[in-house]
Amino acid sequence: MRVRFLASLGTPTIVIAAMTLAPASVVGQTSAATKSKKTVTAKTWTPPLTPDGQPDLQGVWLSNSATPFERPKALEGKQFLTDDEVTELKKRADRLFGGGNTDAAGGDNVFLAALANLENYESPNATEAQSIEREFDNRTSLIVNPSDGRRPPLTPEGQRRLGAAAATSFTVPFQPGIDPETEQQQAAAAAASRRLPEGPEDVSNDRRCITFGVPRVGGNYGAGVFGYYQILQAPGNVVLTSEFIHEARIIPLDGRRHLPPSIRQWNGDSRGRWEGNTLVVDTTNFSPQSHFMGSAENLHLVERLTRVAPDTINYEITLDDLTTWTKPWTAVVRLKQSQSQLYEVACHEGNHFTMEGILAGARAEEKAAQETAKQESK
Repeated sequence: MRVRFLASLGTPTIVIAAMTLAPASVVGQTSAATKSKKTVTAKTWTPPLTPDGQPDLQGVWLSNSATPFERPKALEGKQFLTDDEVTELKKRADRLFGGGNTDAAGGDNVFLAALANLENYESPNATEAQSIEREFDNRTSLIVNPSDGRRPPLTPEGQRRLGAAAATSFTVPFQPGIDPETEQQQAAAAAASRRLPEGPEDVSNDRRCITFGVPRVGGNYGAGVFGYYQILQAPGNVVLTSEFIHEARIIPLDGRRHLPPSIRQWNGDSRGRWEGNTLVVDTTNFSPQSHFMGSAENLHLVERLTRVAPDTINYEITLDDLTTWTKPWTAVVRLKQSQSQLYEVACHEGNHFTMEGILAGARAEEKAAQETAKQESK
């Protein structure tokens, strides 16, 4: 059910206190049992087929896990939580966010605020929005490779691009939540000098309502209210539709080659194929103006969607861009079937209220700075 609350758009910094954890041996036993159970389910359940013989992935699906994108420092070395620890986190989240007396948390912030056992959650930037109750499970990160549950280090070029994005006030790079950034990301952001946008081109793709990009994982828009998708299938094609900014990726399955390197697109050029019951989507040819955590035109994205239960799709994402990260990395998102439907999101490039407000605010800030400089020079 969707409920009204204040959705965080910022990234508050909170020192996370470690929970009282069970002994490592118990965690290991729980993890092994959980993994064993999942393996049996995936092997024994066979998905239905469409009339043309494709494994049926159709329907509305929701990415709603509270599992953080990267493993928090407080849980370093701990791949899975015990069932008791998950129950405790749920209780903390219900207490913190269930009463309507605290700011709402987007992205990883629900999990991390519960992990820190906060008495109150405050967001420096909040807006009225719609959201849903988040689901907790035993995982401590969506990232499964590297094994530490965190992104590989950025290359010098990746640091430069991320820093350049941070230099423009409304060109917002990926922000994973209230967990501290890696040292390299912090250095890149700190080294960048802030500048106000002079025109629409200086504003990020999502703020301009052009695209939220692919893949949609991590940050404030990776789960919850922004995580509704619809999958449609027809002979020779699969369509992956995102509710937020209403984007549809039409993915051919006929074995055609990728577009030539000279042709670049906002969300890349996708080609699909079936490997057993798994839909594999290979995407290249991203635009230099695309951005995903510092990556752009050199990103090679491989997505694997496997329906492992009547109400669950495992969505595995592997990102390879050695100009941005020192090695490839993989995350796994669980999509749960929803009885809801996709609704119109009235976000479009001609949304003059947003763009005029951003640019007018920038000019007002410049004027205020000039007035301050005049006063100080007297």
